[in-house]
Amino acid sequence: MAKTKTDMREAVMTAAKATVQSHGYNALSFRELAKEVGIKSASVHYHFPTKGDLGAALARRYTEEGAAYLAELLATSNHASWCMDRYAAIFRAALANDNRMCLCGIMSAELDGLPAEVRAEVDRFAEMNVGWLTQILSRARPSTGEQDLQECAMAIFAAIEGAQLIARGCRNIGIYDRTIRAYRTTGLIP
Repeated sequence: MAKTKTDMREAVMTAAKATVQSHGYNALSFRELAKEVGIKSASVHYHFPTKGDLGAALARRYTEEGAAYLAELLATSNHASWCMDRYAAIFRAALANDNRMCLCGIMSAELDGLPAEVRAEVDRFAEMNVGWLTQILSRARPSTGEQDLQECAMAIFAAIEGAQLIARGCRNIGIYDRTIRAYRTTGLIP
């Protein structure tokens, strides 16, 4: 059966996501993506006229899917520690999948070389995560002021992204697990 335009676009997005999570935004090549998907390079350009368009679409989808999942967690449980366990598991899952990184985390490392439209989506991802973490922290620490909650949320987001990066660099998911446990023991994570 012939692939539809939607199928081809999805195949390109899937291949591009894996490339970025494994090698970063700068590793994206329309020629390589086309070869992997089994289409012509011009077909990739049909769906994504520029590399920036593709990168922005990837980050936007990643953020939207992440936001939907995190909203589901909030709706499922009022327990901050349960939600935080599942949040940390998202980042662990990327490592367990061929030692990949959070898509927007790895793009953040290349921020200076990203087109403006990609940077905007990466920023949106960080804002979404900090906003969600702030909500979780407000459940665990109801008497804490909003500014302090936001600062702690940013610290948690940075700490989890950092734990993922170090574990990936060492090719040892156990480092991630031990680091997350340490964050919980020290009280950074509820």
